[in-house]
Amino acid sequence: MNRSSNDPRRLTRNMDRVSISRREMLKAGLAVATTTIMPHSVLAQASGELLTRMVPSTGVKLPIIGIGTNRFRTGDPVWTARLRDTLSAFSRLGGKVIDTAPSYGDSEQAIGALLADTGLRERIFLATKLDRDSIADGRQRLAASFAALGSRRLDLVQLHNLRGAETLLPLLREQQAAGAIGHIGITSSNDSQYADMEAIMRRERLDFIQVDYAVGNRGAGERLLPLAADRGMAVLVNLPFGRNLPFGRGAQFRAVSGRRLPGWADDIDCQSWAQVFLKYVGAHPAVTCAIPGSTQVAHVEDNLGAARGRLPDARMRRTIASYFDAIVDG
Repeated sequence: MNRSSNDPRRLTRNMDRVSISRREMLKAGLAVATTTIMPHSVLAQASGELLTRMVPSTGVKLPIIGIGTNRFRTGDPVWTARLRDTLSAFSRLGGKVIDTAPSYGDSEQAIGALLADTGLRERIFLATKLDRDSIADGRQRLAASFAALGSRRLDLVQLHNLRGAETLLPLLREQQAAGAIGHIGITSSNDSQYADMEAIMRRERLDFIQVDYAVGNRGAGERLLPLAADRGMAVLVNLPFGRNLPFGRGAQFRAVSGRRLPGWADDIDCQSWAQVFLKYVGAHPAVTCAIPGSTQVAHVEDNLGAARGRLPDARMRRTIASYFDAIVDG
């Protein structure tokens, strides 16, 4: 999604007032005292680190905002330089989770080359997907992902859109036992698959699920996210800026276009609509990490701002949802 200089992400409140309020909160030690979700985040805020969540099955801690890479491609040197700058900024600011898939064009090749060029691989939690049905095809596809990404170990491999759920989980567990894969999971970005996803979650032992969830697309929050919490599964969130609205992807930004941030945005340290949307998602107690797609340094900086400061508590999340619903319904 391309955004111009008039992007509503850039419609921020008075920056001096925001920076002063943040300094005051840090001095008082109250940066995230209003949320009961992440009590350790006071220390994270004081040290400048991103807020993190723990993967239940392994104890690995991940920042609550990562990056999706569906638009990462090789070829054009100018585009490659832009992507290099984007990933470098992402890592420099504390980002870790990079999510890709072999079906995203040559995204895996682009990421593999960029990680090799920048030397960032050891600082990254690298996730990809598997989109085959048979063991033989799955093994071949997985080997191609290792080669493209230039890594002997992948931190997470997920069955893309539940494909191969009946056949390929044994392959992933084999690779996990051998140490080639750190975590395994399943993904979906379509509510028509939610019932099947729920059934798989109930019968299988998984480290992760990945699902679409946003303030304008809250369906996964009704059953899948609570079930993930009950089953001890980490959650990656795709499409955190929305999808299932009348105008498709990007609709959340279009809905708030031209609107200044409401006063309550200061209470959760938000300086842009992107941060409001991401903090709404990241504050859900079952969510481990949201992975908005980003190909620009400015957007990475904005997005990772949502992993700092106070998160909305349950009451504030209801306020955000009601505010957004009123805009859409109005």
